[in-house]
Amino acid sequence: MKVLITRPLFEESIELISAHAELEIWEDENPITRELLKSKATKCDGILTTVMDKIDADIISSCKNLKVISQLGVGVDNIDIAEATKSNIMVGNTPGVVARPTADIAFGLLLDCARRISESYNWVREKKWDVAFHPMSWLGTDVGGATLGIIGMGTIGREMLKRAQGFDMDVLYYSRTSKPDLDDLPGIRYCDDMTELLQSSDFVSVHVPLTPETYYLISYEQLQIMKPTAILINTSRGPVVNPSALYQALNEKWIMSAGLDVTDPEPIQFDSPLLELSNLIISPHIGSASIQARKQMCMIAAGNLILGSNGEKLEHCANPDVYSQIGLL
Repeated sequence: MKVLITRPLFEESIELISAHAELEIWEDENPITRELLKSKATKCDGILTTVMDKIDADIISSCKNLKVISQLGVGVDNIDIAEATKSNIMVGNTPGVVARPTADIAFGLLLDCARRISESYNWVREKKWDVAFHPMSWLGTDVGGATLGIIGMGTIGREMLKRAQGFDMDVLYYSRTSKPDLDDLPGIRYCDDMTELLQSSDFVSVHVPLTPETYYLISYEQLQIMKPTAILINTSRGPVVNPSALYQALNEKWIMSAGLDVTDPEPIQFDSPLLELSNLIISPHIGSASIQARKQMCMIAAGNLILGSNGEKLEHCANPDVYSQIGLL
């Protein structure tokens, strides 16, 4: 059994995989090229991928021995799921474990934007702090008592809700369906129309997967109806927010500020006009980047890789319909 790992992992997960399979690890600092990935994957029973690896129909169709694609992460929008299922390939992911650390980053960005922490820190580093105190300088906005709009009430959205409750925030949420266990709780209300949420929220935090329906979910129209004092947070996927629309919204003060942990493209291009804005904070896709979470993710992904390469059901499978096709009922 042979497997390919496209990024270095924690040693414990490498040891687990090496006990069951012959493995090759891409150790280079830069992501593996598409051509190399395709060439190496054709010889493998399983591959362990990250969001930076584009596993399209061409790569999948060329891998006649491939049984499993084990993704290090929850989202699998970089993988052609339909083609994988058609080719009898299981696709694993690592849900659950990323919810808390990602919500931490989202709420951290929210606090940072609200109180202009990074912006003021950069000002101090530029040696501009020449007045000890001024009652009208560096005014931000309160978080406690404000209204948070959560778009996408999955596991990460629910963790964001918990953090908002700790700050006595009112919460509006928009999701495909209402959540009966939330609808009777005080201070929480379901919006069946995203427009209402955008118009009424002081903060908007996006927690949806990237699908054709959520591509540019937040664009010109949505940003124009938000409050001029509103703050937008995106820790889901970069293309959920239209970067050109966001630039105009921030530059022309349609909204107060924004915090991103994801960009489109990713990494962000260094000549992007977004990097010129003082009312935008960007972190480099670190939502799940706690030691504890990444270790768990690596172990789950390693387990999925081993199980799938052996033709067994995965701990977490993103395309469970494939099981009936390969006789795993």
